[in-house]
Amino acid sequence: MRRLRKTGLLRGLVRETELSAGHLVYPMFVRHGVDGRVPIASLPGIDHLSIGAAVDEAREAAALGIPAVLLFGLPAAKDEEGSGAWDDEGVVQLATRAIKAAHPDLLVITDLCLCEYTSHGHCGVLRDDGVVDNDLTLDLLARAAVSQATAGADVVAPSDMMDGRVGALRAALDEHGLAETPIMAYSAKYASAFYGPFREAAESAPAYGDRGGYQMDPANAEEAVREAELDAAEGADVIMVKPALPYLDVIRRVKDATRLPVAAYNVSGEYAMLKAAAAAGLLDERAAVIEALTGIRRAGADIVITYHAKDVATWLSAPA
Repeated sequence: MRRLRKTGLLRGLVRETELSAGHLVYPMFVRHGVDGRVPIASLPGIDHLSIGAAVDEAREAAALGIPAVLLFGLPAAKDEEGSGAWDDEGVVQLATRAIKAAHPDLLVITDLCLCEYTSHGHCGVLRDDGVVDNDLTLDLLARAAVSQATAGADVVAPSDMMDGRVGALRAALDEHGLAETPIMAYSAKYASAFYGPFREAAESAPAYGDRGGYQMDPANAEEAVREAELDAAEGADVIMVKPALPYLDVIRRVKDATRLPVAAYNVSGEYAMLKAAAAAGLLDERAAVIEALTGIRRAGADIVITYHAKDVATWLSAPA
């Protein structure tokens, strides 16, 4: 093998794992009421976007060969139920229509959760005792899924971790003539310390308590497989593991168990720590990011959702 590694051409021929722009999804934050772009302090290089700026950003992603964007919305107002999530004139619905009109071949994936829209920051409706009401939340998520898909979303991606939500969404989409809309389920979403920058960007930190009641214990892997298999049985088309780098073993186990396409979310904290280390001169950003994302692919991820997407697509198209 040493002889193969010494020759660059042969090294490429025997490479086991490929990373390309075509494997990437680029997350974007669309915010009601902003003019153009507003930098997000916790995510260097990532902005809050107006509808017009989101269309421009989508165009840049598509031109780099990135096949899909993932939209998160910051609404005009929040309430106890998160009604902005199913507002047909909501910020994600408006952005979806605008992006699809301008770039019809670019896949638009919409994040489907209530945390960005609720005044309390939790992923569902709260009971009087402060606990999320799972079944009531399913009804609202179904309304949001239908609204987003009707607006033109190519894929809906439920990230709430409520029990039974994939089945509820599949039934609602089918009932409304949206049977061809795939579901990318956040099946193994851990209660992680790596979400901090995202919660600032999406203004979705819980006002009290935490999400440990519905997100997963970082110590558990078998549970992730069970959750993924349940979502697959309910009709999920793609299974997601989130975060990615601390859970490479989970990515592999979920892939082997379900044999479905697997997405891995290289989350905000993973992005921010590499950005900070590179800014401090502690590592080579290009080399470190490509190595990290290649590792995620090697673990079994077919799709990598990452804030590095535009940079990586640029780097991969240029000589090292």
